[in-house]
Amino acid sequence: MKKRCIAILMSVFVVLGLAGCGVQNNTINTGNEQQGAQENKKVTFVLDWTPNTNHTGVYVAKELGYFQESGLEVDIVQPPEGGALPLVAAGKAEFCVTFQEELAAALTSDSPLDMVAVGTILQHNTSGIISLKEDNITRPKDMENKVYATWDSPVEKAIIKQVIEKDGGKYEAIRMIPNTVTDVISALKTDVDAIWVYYGWDGVATEVKGLDTNYFAFKDIDPVLDFYTPVIAASPLYLEKNQDTAKSFLAAVAKGYEYAIAHPEEAAEILVKHAPELDQELIKASQKYLAREYKAEAERWGFIDQARWDNFYAWMADNQLISKRIEPGQGFTNAYLPQ
Repeated sequence: MKKRCIAILMSVFVVLGLAGCGVQNNTINTGNEQQGAQENKKVTFVLDWTPNTNHTGVYVAKELGYFQESGLEVDIVQPPEGGALPLVAAGKAEFCVTFQEELAAALTSDSPLDMVAVGTILQHNTSGIISLKEDNITRPKDMENKVYATWDSPVEKAIIKQVIEKDGGKYEAIRMIPNTVTDVISALKTDVDAIWVYYGWDGVATEVKGLDTNYFAFKDIDPVLDFYTPVIAASPLYLEKNQDTAKSFLAAVAKGYEYAIAHPEEAAEILVKHAPELDQELIKASQKYLAREYKAEAERWGFIDQARWDNFYAWMADNQLISKRIEPGQGFTNAYLPQ
């Protein structure tokens, strides 16, 4: 989750670039659903960035044997320089972590990647704007004449413009400076006033370090911005030919996230065991926060609401962030989630 904003931007550009080169699906490992029950199916799961609390449920499923119980051998890997989404689309891995906005770029490029989200990791968008309390930015309009660190993404800027104008402010009055912030705490102590964060990581980090901050979430300003990020995605071709394996994988993952919801401290310890370089205090605090966000009010983990999904894609089209409209219901499926 750290450096998440940079990861999204880089991933979208990579998707568009590789799609233009015509990534093919003909090398996909479709597996053999008729193999003997004694042989575990091998599945490669590609992260979107370095291990963090967005990924805890997958590590829990691996550590507690949920994958093995489902007849699976799962290898969790970090993304290559080319990005996770094109890797899965090319059949070099089975599942990956991605974002709804990245899938939009993949679906609407000149040479689209055939990919679908098969479940959401978080039920709601947890991103928004954080600032030091002394800067008095309590709502979007307060960003006028303040310094905002931008990474110059069209989607990013459109979202900032949306919330500012929704609150009666002037987008052009923001003092934007290009700055790919990798350390929010340090950046807030410079001339930067406002930073886009995912609260479950960087927001919690400011709490752990004792910073006095203000924060507002995009979804609280405009419901259309309550999009799905991050999600787990796969190739429809793989899903069609490996339905049982896909369902077994997602059932084990769902069980892992349900465990993380019920036992955040133990889940945090499992994540740190697999990624000992992580800050244990931050992990435990982040895990407690996300335990409320993995499923939120939904009846089951991973479920994607079509109205929310479609509304965000319609908003992207209306703001010319994608080259064409995406058909309702395109780009995701709930069919492989446990019922």
